[in-house]
Amino acid sequence: MPYIEDFLTAQEEEEIIEAIRRAELKTSGEIRVHIEQNCDMDIFEHALEIFHVLKMDNTKEQNGVLIYVAVDNKAFVIYGDKGINDVVDTDFWDSTRDKIQSRFKHGEFKKGLIDGIEEAGKVLSKHFPWEHGDNNELDNTISKG
Repeated sequence: MPYIEDFLTAQEEEEIIEAIRRAELKTSGEIRVHIEQNCDMDIFEHALEIFHVLKMDNTKEQNGVLIYVAVDNKAFVIYGDKGINDVVDTDFWDSTRDKIQSRFKHGEFKKGLIDGIEEAGKVLSKHFPWEHGDNNELDNTISKG
């Protein structure tokens, strides 16, 4: 697998950030992407730690979604806060995971992340529509560890 710096080009990162911005125009929900080179513990537990480190658990409506990627592990996790988990269909996370995974299998990392962001944004906008006065509570940039 590529080094974390080579996983996405600067242009691809900008396109992902733009996808987050577009998705969040329609929802009060917050979407973040975090990329690490390697995860040497349970990936789901680590994604949960990152969720807290990024303060995604501090959103007003508990409607943050994290897409965590461990490059060397060839693994990723989609983690949603309690507010979204309480309202989405039970297969939402699986269908979103499958969309990302099908792109990742073909080396289409940018497209996989954008597909996941768009899917999360669509569902977030249904359950947490943007309303006048909503603020962007979290940074849209891609964080790296």
